Amino acid sequence: MEKVAVARCNSYDEAIIYDQLIELLKPFNGIKSFIKPGQRVLLKVNLLMGKPPEAAVTSHPVLVKAVAKLVKEAGGEVIIGDSPGGPFTTARLKKIYQKTGLTRVAEESGAQLNYNIAEQKLSFPDGKLQKSFMVGKYITEADFIINIPKLKTHGMTMFTGAVKNIFGAIPGMIKAEYHLKTPSVDLFSQMLLELALFINPGLNIMDAIVGMDGEGPSGGNPKDFGYLLLSPSPLALDLAAVYLLGIKPPEQAPLIKAAKEMGLPSALEQLEFFGDELRPVAQVRVPVIEQASNLLDQKLPEPIARVVEYLLRPRPFFRLAKCTGCAECYRACPAGVIEMIEQKPQVDLAGCIRCFCCQELCQYRAVEIKRPLLGKLLFS
Repeated sequence: MEKVAVARCNSYDEAIIYDQLIELLKPFNGIKSFIKPGQRVLLKVNLLMGKPPEAAVTSHPVLVKAVAKLVKEAGGEVIIGDSPGGPFTTARLKKIYQKTGLTRVAEESGAQLNYNIAEQKLSFPDGKLQKSFMVGKYITEADFIINIPKLKTHGMTMFTGAVKNIFGAIPGMIKAEYHLKTPSVDLFSQMLLELALFINPGLNIMDAIVGMDGEGPSGGNPKDFGYLLLSPSPLALDLAAVYLLGIKPPEQAPLIKAAKEMGLPSALEQLEFFGDELRPVAQVRVPVIEQASNLLDQKLPEPIARVVEYLLRPRPFFRLAKCTGCAECYRACPAGVIEMIEQKPQVDLAGCIRCFCCQELCQYRAVEIKRPLLGKLLFS
């Protein structure tokens, strides 16, 4: 059985979080059972975009600092890094580190911030869907990886946690290629699981103190969950998170459904819990994930397929009054179906793969996910 340690935590007080991490690590014989002196230890954080900690979009800097302190006490060399949404450049990294509070964390803890933007293609012969992955060298050069996800709902995958956070191993705009290769949520979830098996982070610590609900991972609202979760297994951590979010049955979440189909742990009974009792949080707004593609893949006549798609499938909706014309959605669109016309985005829905990268990466919340009423009724 996979082990998950649970701690109730309602504060980003540094001393409290440090003490909670010590308690969470006790069932695993402490941080030194993971970290050896002299190891290069990557803290793989969530840096989706440059937002302040209170926006609940990124891993909280106080948690990152507490983990860095533990690693240094074990004799490890700490590197903090991620490949955010959009281009993977040193200038962009510098700006995002500053806005998310991680520049100060590095200064105060002695950790390094990653600016290595090189990439490397590695084979994955065990993969059924993916036989190789293009990953950032900042990942491959680490001796040990600690994955520090932020618990949030997600417009495409229902929620984002430990497994989804590892998608940041794919550098910059190359992420778009993986969206195109796996356009359905089921295939995308399988790809994420294979990537997690490939990267294999040794320790996963979830920031579920304040997360996000609604139309996450960037357009939702901060939500008090009140937990820190820790496990050597990213999938086990996500199973616990699905329970925390109140998603029933667990395989309603596409990632857990894919895990079940792959013969991986997919039920709460397959976990062994330590520490505080984990309870579902009340009134969490979880996006409804449509499965209309199953109907659309039945080779329906084109006129009927168009009607079914319109009635069932969600679609991006652009609030042009909020749009600044920054063109981030245009640059990030994997399918290339967004055009900028008079500095405003226009989308060709016929080619849209519903990855919602446009909504995810919009700094100004100018992109919403429009979910047809019939689709909500059928798939909720």
